[in-house]
Amino acid sequence: MEGLKKLEQVQKTILFMESRGLLLSADDSNRFLANLILLLIQPCGELDTGMKCQLISDNLPKISAAFLNEASLWLGDEGTANLESKHVGTFAEGNEQIENTVPLQCDHKANFGSLESETEDMAMIGLDAVQRANSTLEDFCRSYFMFHEMDANEPQSLFRYLPLLSFTESYIYQMDSLNEKLLQLPTTGVPVLDKGFDVETNRIWILKFVELLRTDPFRPLVLLLERRGLLTDRLREEFKCGEEYWTLERKLCCALTSKKEISIEDVMRAIHLKSFDYRVLNYLLYQLRGEKVNEMHMEFLSISEFLVEISDDLFDYEDDVLENNFNILRMFVRIYGASAAPAMLAKSITEAEEKYNSLLKALDPKLSINYHKRCEEATKEGGKTLGPPLGTWSIPPVIEDEKLYQSEILKNTKPLDNGDVDYTDFYGGAMVVAMLVQNGGGGCAVAAVLPLQFYSGGGLVEPLLPEALEL
Repeated sequence: MEGLKKLEQVQKTILFMESRGLLLSADDSNRFLANLILLLIQPCGELDTGMKCQLISDNLPKISAAFLNEASLWLGDEGTANLESKHVGTFAEGNEQIENTVPLQCDHKANFGSLESETEDMAMIGLDAVQRANSTLEDFCRSYFMFHEMDANEPQSLFRYLPLLSFTESYIYQMDSLNEKLLQLPTTGVPVLDKGFDVETNRIWILKFVELLRTDPFRPLVLLLERRGLLTDRLREEFKCGEEYWTLERKLCCALTSKKEISIEDVMRAIHLKSFDYRVLNYLLYQLRGEKVNEMHMEFLSISEFLVEISDDLFDYEDDVLENNFNILRMFVRIYGASAAPAMLAKSITEAEEKYNSLLKALDPKLSINYHKRCEEATKEGGKTLGPPLGTWSIPPVIEDEKLYQSEILKNTKPLDNGDVDYTDFYGGAMVVAMLVQNGGGGCAVAAVLPLQFYSGGGLVEPLLPEALEL
């Protein structure tokens, strides 16, 4: 049985070699290379695969045919047989039993440290990250495929590239989620990533991921793409942008909570970097399809991404305050003050929309129309049914004292029962976020306060009066 198992290992390795274009014409040569590969992947102390390859690269020029003949004579027939029997099975000739590899260990203990070293460079994702990445991936396919003359409604176009696009976006979501969780935790101690997570048992792995995030968060993903011949200089640059964004997010959010100074340059740099994952997916799709990057498309999409990020930040403003996430309105409130922040942000939006409209006109007419339709679809799917087709910009009430707001929410908010209703309303085409708070009468008060609203395209800007409805 042991012999059959060894034979199966060799045959599997030869099939793997064939799939990678490494198969040679001579069977003996293939068996030799298969055994060499099996030898290299066996654990050996603290050596990882990179260190093993470096050792071979450094020392192979010194290992000549004369050196091997000398080694054979020095070891002698008996010594060679014993060595092979101990470490790599028996090398046989002709049609006799085919050799193979018993796992090579440099000590007699279970080498878990080596396994740990191997998995450090492996890009891994969890189911939660895959599920969270789905909405972004769907939006990417529906909004960006058209720039590659692809139809997101054709299964063949979609599924051909979906596995790698999905894995990449899920990996980014996983690291982004970890970065956000770090912002919610004290500066000391080991983070508890999920409720019920066994910190003591998983302390080593938690610290490894935290260290990876702070040093080289994209290394496993970069290695994966590099092995598949998909890594480009533009992708490397976007990964650096992602790392810079996470660093800025930690810096800015920590500055908010510690009441330190924040620079507008850092804030604007961060909001422009925030959509790096879309650019990663786009560059990856260019590479998968063997296409040259269209610089005009990238410039247009960059300004579109900027506006989308601001829109998302406005929608998520209250949640971002509670969770201490990066949010451009939070940053503007700190820099310009509660009264001036909305107007300053509106000015930035208007300037960006002017550039957006200019670049939109420069696109191919058919592409411009299709992208405009996609924006209308996204607006309707977000709940917008009245008013201008691309909706209105609505800046929510600013929160001047975040600590007070957080404490009030924790004090007044109750968990929703099955019978409770989470109210979301629309007023004049603008989103009104209704927050459930318990009141003395057992019902709830819906607060709808919209201090600033203006139409997409830099048109009307008008203050709205606060409203309160008792239910």
